[in-house]
Amino acid sequence: MNKILETVLKYLNQSSTYKGLFSVLAAFGVVLKPELADAIIACALGIIGLINVLVDEHKLKNPEQNGAV
Repeated sequence: MNKILETVLKYLNQSSTYKGLFSVLAAFGVVLKPELADAIIACALGIIGLINVLVDEHKLKNPEQNGAV
């Protein structure tokens, strides 16, 4: 479970992940009202900020120092 969380967090830190998701949604014809798009962006930024607050970057950068090999 911990490995899955690390992988998800690694991809969430990359801007290409969000670009890819929005590109796929656009390709399938998902269209949003401007007000809804603003609310989704604000919510996504809040979630990203929360993840950045909760993630211990030292554990992700130096797994060998934390007992993981």
